[in-house]
Amino acid sequence: MKFIVSSTYLLKQLQILGGVINNNNTLPILDNFLFELDQDQLTVSASDLETTMSAKLTVESDSQGKIAVPARLLLETLKTFPEQPLTFVVEDNNTIELSSNHGKYALAYAGGEEFPKAVNLEEPSSTTIQGDILATAISKTIFASGNDDLRPVMSGVFFQFTPDHLTFVATDAHKLVKYSRDDISASQTAEFIMPKKPLNLLKGILSGSDSEVLIEYNESNARFTFEDTTLICRLIDGKYPNYEAVIPKENPNKLVIDRGQFLSSVKRVSIFSNKTTHQVRLKIAGAELNISAEDVDYSNKAEERLTCSYQGDDMQIGFNSRFLTEMLSNLNANEVQLEMSLPNRAGILTPVDGLDDGENVTMLVMPVMLNN
Repeated sequence: MKFIVSSTYLLKQLQILGGVINNNNTLPILDNFLFELDQDQLTVSASDLETTMSAKLTVESDSQGKIAVPARLLLETLKTFPEQPLTFVVEDNNTIELSSNHGKYALAYAGGEEFPKAVNLEEPSSTTIQGDILATAISKTIFASGNDDLRPVMSGVFFQFTPDHLTFVATDAHKLVKYSRDDISASQTAEFIMPKKPLNLLKGILSGSDSEVLIEYNESNARFTFEDTTLICRLIDGKYPNYEAVIPKENPNKLVIDRGQFLSSVKRVSIFSNKTTHQVRLKIAGAELNISAEDVDYSNKAEERLTCSYQGDDMQIGFNSRFLTEMLSNLNANEVQLEMSLPNRAGILTPVDGLDDGENVTMLVMPVMLNN
């Protein structure tokens, strides 16, 4: 088995696949890349048993073979090479020899048969979506998903496909984000929960990409195919909570304010807030928003006044500043609207501008009790 490939081309593909490999694997074989060569087609795969990702590369070769190569060793070696052709030759003594312009390097390899096989999806349903739209949907929602091992369904992003629109939801019970696209639809209704790790990988690869992504899914697995790359992952098992029931429908108090001002104000004031509750108080009266925070233990206190446009009754409501900051940072609108009903009901944050046609974002943040 022998093939010749460009060093930077190989490195670029392997760095993407390397994101799948865990630092401490239970099975030693998972520390390897699987190389499957068939004439001038080299398929490289990486897996952590839950997620398997593979990429097809075009190389110079007329042989066939299948071996597992140590991932970290190969990546560290490739990073040091300038652009040049590299020749890989599999030797008899269980090593693969890599030849560059300046030298030779031998790596021990394992047999490719030991590498876990990727799941084959039986009769999957499918939909197609543009790469950067999927990346945007992931980055707009993934920050709101939880890290609680006791509630695994909340640790992922909920994909909801219907013939009318696609909806992506994430929540950790303190904050919730719902991102939907009316300009894209699926052939049939489907719902599944995607884990965080494969989503972060997809987000990294697809941001700014205009390639079409084919999403195929069944009860337990999903497969994403784009250009020469395929990612298969196991879905999170369980029923997602009924998020629509949590979003309050009647919100008579509406506040519209400049996002940048509001964000920097909350960031500044929150420095003076209690270090465990991160509580900031919003006091709205007329066209004035008063943002304050206080850490009684250390006698730290801050207060800022901003002008806003407000319709509704004067009110005071407390929020965790970390959640507000995360949400405001994630929006790219110039102005945002905060809708509220009562100080103990969730606030709804939506962008006023900056959305594409058919794009909708709703963010919900739970209040904290104010200690007057």
